Amino acid sequence: MQNDLLKDKVIIVTGAFGGIGLAIAKACLNAGAQVLLHGRSERNLADALGYLDGGDRVEPFVGDVTRDNFATDLVEATVRRFGRINGIVNNAAYVVSSNVNDTTLALFREVLEVNSLAPFSIIQSALPHLAETKGAVVNIGSVNAYAGEPGLLAYSVSKGALMTLTRNLGDSLHRDFGIRVNQLNVGWVLTEKEQERKVGHGLPADWYTLISPMYAPARRLLDPMEVANSAVLWLSDSLGPVSGQAVELEQHPIIGRNPEKNLDALDIE
Repeated sequence: MQNDLLKDKVIIVTGAFGGIGLAIAKACLNAGAQVLLHGRSERNLADALGYLDGGDRVEPFVGDVTRDNFATDLVEATVRRFGRINGIVNNAAYVVSSNVNDTTLALFREVLEVNSLAPFSIIQSALPHLAETKGAVVNIGSVNAYAGEPGLLAYSVSKGALMTLTRNLGDSLHRDFGIRVNQLNVGWVLTEKEQERKVGHGLPADWYTLISPMYAPARRLLDPMEVANSAVLWLSDSLGPVSGQAVELEQHPIIGRNPEKNLDALDIE
């Protein structure tokens, strides 16, 4: 879908060599932006660049978000290539199964480093540039931020921390610098990694067609590009001064839902 919502804006997208991040990068390009495309390793870089077909409007950047000086290097690379920063999408995430029994402190710290601290560091490093352009930040969160699944303990807590960061900075940075900070709490999305994960759990290759309507009333999961289109809207100037908000992208209410207790509520797992 072509539009001009981000015409001539420079957007950083982390975790963007695949999945939701790559879809967001594509949507930003379609909306007229220039994109700093970040990924952890070069393994999927060639495929990502081929899919985007963005020419000189795309600049790749490879690096681990937890390494020292990562945020500074990312920001400097963006400004060196494009001259400014209008928006940041903090999408890079560490999704790992863990529960109260097997979550070590080392694992917990690693998840928090990737999912909570790295986004803060990137925003902090980019602050002067975002202030200059009156830019926008979109943090990609999860509906797990509200409590989460027992088997996603560390991940859920990290997304809750990210949501508080969003609300806190969305207030202070908007008031002091004119920078909007918002978050998309994403529900169940059919990405290539989710497909690999579920098949790895022993589910059939077409598992996503068998999900109960209790979990997917539309009889399908969200598509990455549907998340991406929402991210573009929140990066744009279309929503005016809205800041400090966490918006759920899900098919049903997250808070207060009390579904019928019948066989349709059974999970396919």
